[in-house]
Amino acid sequence: MTDMATTLRDAIAAAGWAQHPPGDPRTAEDYIALLRPLYEIGRRDLPLARLVEGHVDAVQIVQRYGSAAQVAALRTALAQGATLGVWNAGLAGEPLRLEGSSLSGGKSYASGAGVLSHALVTADGPAGVQLLLLDLARAVPTIDRGWWRVTGMQRSETHQVRWQGAEIADADRIGAPDLYAGEPFFSGGALRFVAVHAGGVAGICDLTRAHLVATGRADDPFQAARLADLFGRAEMAAAIVRRTARAWGEDPNDGGYAARVAAARLAVTDAAERAIVTAREAVGLAGQFLTHPLSAMLADLSVYLRQPVPDAQRLRVGAAVGQGLLAPSL
Repeated sequence: MTDMATTLRDAIAAAGWAQHPPGDPRTAEDYIALLRPLYEIGRRDLPLARLVEGHVDAVQIVQRYGSAAQVAALRTALAQGATLGVWNAGLAGEPLRLEGSSLSGGKSYASGAGVLSHALVTADGPAGVQLLLLDLARAVPTIDRGWWRVTGMQRSETHQVRWQGAEIADADRIGAPDLYAGEPFFSGGALRFVAVHAGGVAGICDLTRAHLVATGRADDPFQAARLADLFGRAEMAAAIVRRTARAWGEDPNDGGYAARVAAARLAVTDAAERAIVTAREAVGLAGQFLTHPLSAMLADLSVYLRQPVPDAQRLRVGAAVGQGLLAPSL
């Protein structure tokens, strides 16, 4: 990990996150302080940011739902260098099932597989969906690395994983069944990856500017106009993440916060896609060479933006506007 990622991990291990309850303005400031490093990591390295964001998510969930003993054990593990991720996506035809103390089945889109020390997974059990924090050195999965053949985000090590009769201890169970999708944390937490996406937009602006300056083209009026567009999109993306995070300090249980996060996701995705087009126009063919720094950023962000069910997010926003839960304001 980079020094920034290590600093973020150590900060979580030492102090946790959201020491104040949802609706407390101080919690909003906690949230913004956490999102800023994610944004900055995404600005430089999107695959790393994906892993750090998953680590943050897993730590938050254990701190929220785990017992005092489990949280203490996690803090010790973090201090010793543990890295976590959340593996929730189902593997078609092979759902992850917990029967007694035996775990079998798989997960897809398991970012950090083969890299992380622990994974927080959801498993179907007799009482519902159970969260499990797995020590991957003890509950070792089979990893299918041949599946992740994508144009970007290769370094996120996002693979398919499977277990067959892995032995699960009582201490591996985090909270009661069916807690994982609890609101407002589940929908509100999506703002973490939106902050990373916004960092990616800023990174595209940085790399495009650096190329144009290095090639003596930044003063060209058409290129200056493109830089202005990139700056505006990056600023808008950062501003909407910041404003949405501050809304956490108002009332995230009012029914509108989840829609507000969905709206932020849609707006930042739009800014990112427009920034990708503008950067390609500005840099031209040079930016398509694998050796050019912009090439990886464009490919990584294009893949990372493909989060699930975007149409459902748009419908959620529209319904909230229709119900008066969301309204524009300054």
